Amino acid sequence: MAKLFPKEHVLGFLSSIALTIAALLVLFLDVSFGVKMTILLVTAGLQASLQLFLFMHIGESKEKGTLYTNIIYALFVAVVTIFGSLLVLVWDW
Repeated sequence: MAKLFPKEHVLGFLSSIALTIAALLVLFLDVSFGVKMTILLVTAGLQASLQLFLFMHIGESKEKGTLYTNIIYALFVAVVTIFGSLLVLVWDW
C-alpha cells in the first residue's frame, strides 16, 4: 500500500506551494530592490528545478545529455530574448 501513495509528489507539491508563498511574501518585505530580486530569482530557480526533476521526471530518461542540452538551449534563448527586449525597449539601443 505504501507504493500506491505518491509521497514524493505530495512533498513536491507542498514544496512548490511554499516556494510560491515565499515569493509572494517578498512583496510585503521592507528590504531593498536587490534583495527582493535575489529572493525571487532563487525561489524561481528552485521552483523550476523542482518541477523539472520531480514532476517532469527529467532525470529518469536514458538520454540525459539531450535533455540537459535542450534545457541549456532554452535558458540561452530566454536570456537572449529578455536582454534583447531590455536593450531595445528600456535602454534605447
